[in-house]
Amino acid sequence: MDLRPYQAAAVEAVYRHLREKDNNPCIVLPTGTGKSVVIAKIVSDSVRQWHGRVLILAHVKELLEQNSGKVKAFCPDIPIGIFSAGLKSRDTDEPVIVAGIQSVYNKACDLGAFDLVIVDEAHLIAPDGDGMYRTFLKDMKVINPHVRVIGLTATPFRLKGGLICQPENILNEVCYEAGLKEMIAQGYLSPLISKAGRTEANLDDLHIRGGEFIGEEMAAAMDNEQIVSSACREIVDLTRDRKSVLIFTTSVEHCKHVAEKIQAYSGQECAVVTGDTSAGERAEIISRFKGELVPADLFGKTKPQLKFLCNVNVLTTGFDAPNTDCVVLLRPTNSAGLLIQMVGRGTRLSPGTGKTDCLVLDYGGNILRHGPVDMIRVKEPGAGKGGDAPAKKCPQCLALIHAAYAKCPQCGFEFPPSEKSNLSDKASSAGIISGQIDYTDYDVKDVYYCVHEKRYAEPGTPRTMRIDYQIGFDEFKSEWVCPEHTGYARDKFLKWWRERAALGCPIPSTAREAVALANQGLLAAPERITVRSVAGEKFDRITRWVLKDRPVMREPGDDSAEIESEYPSNSPGDLGVSQDFDPDDIPF
Repeated sequence: MDLRPYQAAAVEAVYRHLREKDNNPCIVLPTGTGKSVVIAKIVSDSVRQWHGRVLILAHVKELLEQNSGKVKAFCPDIPIGIFSAGLKSRDTDEPVIVAGIQSVYNKACDLGAFDLVIVDEAHLIAPDGDGMYRTFLKDMKVINPHVRVIGLTATPFRLKGGLICQPENILNEVCYEAGLKEMIAQGYLSPLISKAGRTEANLDDLHIRGGEFIGEEMAAAMDNEQIVSSACREIVDLTRDRKSVLIFTTSVEHCKHVAEKIQAYSGQECAVVTGDTSAGERAEIISRFKGELVPADLFGKTKPQLKFLCNVNVLTTGFDAPNTDCVVLLRPTNSAGLLIQMVGRGTRLSPGTGKTDCLVLDYGGNILRHGPVDMIRVKEPGAGKGGDAPAKKCPQCLALIHAAYAKCPQCGFEFPPSEKSNLSDKASSAGIISGQIDYTDYDVKDVYYCVHEKRYAEPGTPRTMRIDYQIGFDEFKSEWVCPEHTGYARDKFLKWWRERAALGCPIPSTAREAVALANQGLLAAPERITVRSVAGEKFDRITRWVLKDRPVMREPGDDSAEIESEYPSNSPGDLGVSQDFDPDDIPF
């Protein structure tokens, strides 16, 4: 059996753990990296070399079929049984049994003793209580006190938060983990990209129950005529060069609504799969989506391949369609695990279909909520949310204040009532993988200049000039230039200043002088900026400016006198000193 290097390393890590420790290990491999091959290798060694008996557990029949098929392909000489109501099989005597947990959770005695139990999608094991996995494994422990359990998953944390591996849990340690970014870089998974849209989802009004947004509230917020229409128009436009688009929605009605709009705007069929879809219809739809040949109907008419497939909480785990080259998240989720599972539907390679990458369109603010999917880290329940209190910036005095203020406590500016939508009709441009680079253009509504002093800076530390570009009611992009520095930083400032200063305007040597001249209207006003964002990095960078005409310089002798008269004090407050960041935060 030829294994990829990381698969072989995962198998060896399991064996080392079983030899050296007396608890149960877990393997973490991203979706599409071949967990079933790892399972087949462990099964083969267990039966052939150690004469053991192995049970493979999963929760959906698609996984049962994948795992049994892979084991049979690699181990054709080993008898394999299947125990699953959905697959209409009740095998119990074979050395290897592949079983659906729903079918066997109370039938441990019927199956007999096993030396090894392998759990696929192990994040579904309940942390406590009497879940099906816990019920079965408790009974199996009675039959064979020495039984060992191995878990495999792409997401080593649960819906409600918390790691699945803990000393008191069924699975105790992660013995091997391969990273998503690492697998993409090595060519084992398809690259992920996100695209378009500036408006980010705002779901602050939704409540959370059991670790996830309440379904009814989420569906009511998402299934909005304006949101659905605008989003579906954009989906059709952005996927013109895509072949297989998988869409996740919030409810059955929302799913049907989206499918209708996609069909109307694209002129192509958009199939729907929900929990109510019959097994036969679901199998046919999935086959058409995969590009497989579907038998003709009674009238000899064949059904074409599907480009668009819309679903509700169905095609997350166990759905294997490597040709999927676009995943659309028309639903929010508070579960990092579910986000990874949904995005994972597009990570498999499919060179035969011409797939080079997978586009992720996020309309639920999920990437912004959880971060790039290769950098998600989950805290244990009770560990606290961490981070700073929610804040906003006053557009008048630029003070950072708590988000709860309706009136700025420093300058008295009154914030208008919030008009933020619960949803976005544009896909988020947040990077799906850390390191992804995006460039976004923004129209500039206003610009503010102030002196920036590093917090806790030593006396004599050069100050900078900070420029805040207002791109929305309460949204700003910032940059810093360095008139008081030397070398490269000073040269960069000189270039920046000469590109926008009025003809004949003096070149300032201090940040205070630069701000004073800017506030006198001696710099060309910015009309548009281009912002470079790198997923996973703290700061954006402004890389391009479209400037209005340069202002006309006043009569000689007027400018310096007026500057001194308007700013007679050396108090930095007169020039709007900024102290928003720590010393190491300014991105020079």
